[in-house]
Amino acid sequence: MPNEISNQISGQDEVFCRIEGPLGRLTLNRPSALHSLNFNMCKLMIDALMAWRSNDTVKAVWIDHQPETRGFCAGGDIRMLSESGKSDGVEACAFFRLEYQLNHFLKTYPKPVIAVMDGVTMGGGVGISVHGAFRIATENTVFAMPETGIALMPDVGGGWFLPRLDGELGAWLAMTGNRLKAADSFAAGIATHYVTTDRVDAARAHIAEGLSAGKSPADLLDEKHQDPGAPFQLDSETRAKIDACFASNRAEEIVEKLEGEKSDFGDESWAAKQLATLATKSPQSVKVALKQIRLGGAMSDFADNMAMEYAAVSRIVMNSEFHEGVRAVILDKDNDPKWRYASIADVPDAEIDAVFAPLPADQAWAPLET
Repeated sequence: MPNEISNQISGQDEVFCRIEGPLGRLTLNRPSALHSLNFNMCKLMIDALMAWRSNDTVKAVWIDHQPETRGFCAGGDIRMLSESGKSDGVEACAFFRLEYQLNHFLKTYPKPVIAVMDGVTMGGGVGISVHGAFRIATENTVFAMPETGIALMPDVGGGWFLPRLDGELGAWLAMTGNRLKAADSFAAGIATHYVTTDRVDAARAHIAEGLSAGKSPADLLDEKHQDPGAPFQLDSETRAKIDACFASNRAEEIVEKLEGEKSDFGDESWAAKQLATLATKSPQSVKVALKQIRLGGAMSDFADNMAMEYAAVSRIVMNSEFHEGVRAVILDKDNDPKWRYASIADVPDAEIDAVFAPLPADQAWAPLET
C-alpha cells in the first residue's frame, strides 16, 4: 500500500520510533487526521516493537502523540474503509488484519507498555492504549468507542476489554458510544493513572530514570499519579442504573428496561437520555455490539476474540449500512443517516448471527508470527 502523504509529512514520519534511555518511544504524528491510524502507521509500530522486543536496553514502551493537536488518536481511516468496502474490501481487510495484529502484539508484549491517552482517544486509539499494562489519562482525555454511530462495531479488542470492566459498563459504552473524560475513565478502570499535561514530560523522565535503576514501572507511575477528582458521569447511582438496565443478552430487553425507567422518572431522566442516544445509532450495529461484548466476554484467549472481530468487520465493511453511516457522519456531516431498520426490535437475530460466522481457514485472522 502506498504511504499517505499529509501536510508534507512523509510516511516514515507518521510515527516517530526511537529509543530514549530505557524507553522505546512511539509518537503518533499524523496531526491533520488527529493521528488516526492507517496501514503504514501500524506497520511502523510493529517493526519498532519487533526490534525492541529483543533489545535489552529497552525496559518499557511509551506511546504518545505529537502535542500540538488535541487528539491522542481519533480512530482509523474511516473514509478509506468505506471506499474499499464499496469495491472489493481488500484494502480495508488488509488494514484490519494488520491493526488487529498490532493490538494483539501490544497485549502480549513481553515488556510493559505505557500509553498516554491525552485528548481524543477513540476507536483505533483505544486499541493501541487499553491493551497495555498502564494507561495515563490527562485533563484532556476523551475516551469513547463510538462505532455504532456509523454502523461499525467497537472493535480493536473491544470485545475483550469492554466486558471485563466492572458490571455492565462495557455493554453501555459499546451500545451508546458514550464519551468519558479523565475522571470517569479512571473510575471505570480504563485509565490506570492520571497526570496533567504539564507534568507528563516530567513523569516520563522520572520513569526512565527509575527503570534504569531497576525500579518497577507500576511503582514509578504511582509516584507521579495525581488525583483525577470525582467521576462526573459514573457516580454510584448511575453505575447501579447501568448495571440494572444493561444486564441482558438482548438489546430489545435493554431498551425495554430503559423505557420502564423513563416512564418512572420522566423525559429528563438518565434513562431517557440513553434512549435518545441509542435512537441515533444504527439498530443493526447496536445489536452487533452487544453480541460482540457477550461473545468476547466468554472467551479465554485474546487471539480468539480478535479472530471473531475480524470476521465480523470484514463483513460489516462491505455492508451498505456502514457506508450510510460514514456518509452521514464523516462525509456529508448531516448526522441524518437513513438506517435500514427503524428500531432495534426490527433487526432479525439471524442477520446478527451471520455477521459473526467464522471465516474459512484461508481467510481467517491470525496473530503475527513472532
